[in-house]
Amino acid sequence: MSELVPAWRNQIASAFEEACRDELDAPKPGNVHVFAGDPRLEVEDFERSAAAASGPLTTSGQRVGARILGAVEATATAVNSNTNLGIILLCAPLAAAAEIKSHDLRRSLSKVLKGLNRDDAQLAFRAIVRASPAGLGKVGRHDVFAPAAGSLLEAMAEAADRDRVAQQYVTDFADVFERGEPLLVATLARSGDPRLATLVTYLDFLSAFPDSHIVRKYGPTVAGQTREQAKPLATVVRKARRLEDVLAAVLAWDAELKKASINPGTSADLTVATLFTHRLRNILPTERNGG
Repeated sequence: MSELVPAWRNQIASAFEEACRDELDAPKPGNVHVFAGDPRLEVEDFERSAAAASGPLTTSGQRVGARILGAVEATATAVNSNTNLGIILLCAPLAAAAEIKSHDLRRSLSKVLKGLNRDDAQLAFRAIVRASPAGLGKVGRHDVFAPAAGSLLEAMAEAADRDRVAQQYVTDFADVFERGEPLLVATLARSGDPRLATLVTYLDFLSAFPDSHIVRKYGPTVAGQTREQAKPLATVVRKARRLEDVLAAVLAWDAELKKASINPGTSADLTVATLFTHRLRNILPTERNGG
């Protein structure tokens, strides 16, 4: 992959940091946001994490595995905590795909994912162990504590039935491109409020399937209950014209989830990936002018 001019690399890095800030600006129940910061991990930690990760994540010509490890290590140095592993795992291949500078971001992404190799897996495994996410355990095949036995794509395929982030790798990010971004765009067009559009997207993910982070930490029953609780609120928020009209209900459930220490982290990670994808589309060539 040829070296990009610094201006283009900076645009990708800015798109990533802005997507992270967009996600923090929305009152996502159970997750960190500017309306009610988590007492353990405040908004500022996530902002510092985004700034630290953006450089390694968008290093021109770098393999996906190296981007992942570099971003995780930079985050650990900045905040000494796992604030963004899922975000990094999702956004690293998107950043690499953006370097192809094609109007068809998903086709570029598919090319990047199909090109993942064993070195990518080994570096990503080191990153995951370094971040040490909640609920990380040993598995029979493609265990992150063991030497990589195949490509990163093969490892993600092995985990796809239990982890929604891994599933994106084997579906060319179907949740992002087929669910999240169309809903985000439609809500932006209807309301003009990025905070509401982000919230709608987050609640749609949370109500559509059990959140993998909750499953790992508390099991499928709690994850299923949280999903069912999200459904009526998702319906109400999706019909809203203004964030202020639903904010009280949203923050009330937010408080309940945080009291129980239930954090739908995977839904938040998918939301950042959706926001990043949308911002990348705004800087990539259009179909009309080539690329």
